[in-house]
Amino acid sequence: QVQLVESGGGLVQAGGSLRLSCAASGRTFSLYGMGWFRQVPGKEREFVATISWTGGSTYYADSVKGRFTVSRDNAKNTVYLQMNSLEPEDTAVYYCAQARNRNTWPPSATIDYDYWGQGTQVTVSS
Repeated sequence: QVQLVESGGGLVQAGGSLRLSCAASGRTFSLYGMGWFRQVPGKEREFVATISWTGGSTYYADSVKGRFTVSRDNAKNTVYLQMNSLEPEDTAVYYCAQARNRNTWPPSATIDYDYWGQGTQVTVSS
């Protein structure tokens, strides 16, 4: 059974930074791409960023490009999302997810992922 546990969310002022972590267990972490999504109440879950199984390729939503960086440490079974220059519009629950396979690049839809974390709240005040 795959488990994904996010941490690092919180309250930050606009312009500030946060680093989210997602610890994975249950299947060989280094074989799967990982993604980050976010969701606000009443809206669909939105793609944020993804990183390939080797870490050699990344892809971002236009809304976060240049501000967010996704990375992974396969030795620690952990994926990270460094968020800089945060804006109130970034306020959401952030989820990490593990890709179903390596057949799709970039995996930017929720259907491309089969395991999800419980989410961590990020609130950016103006």
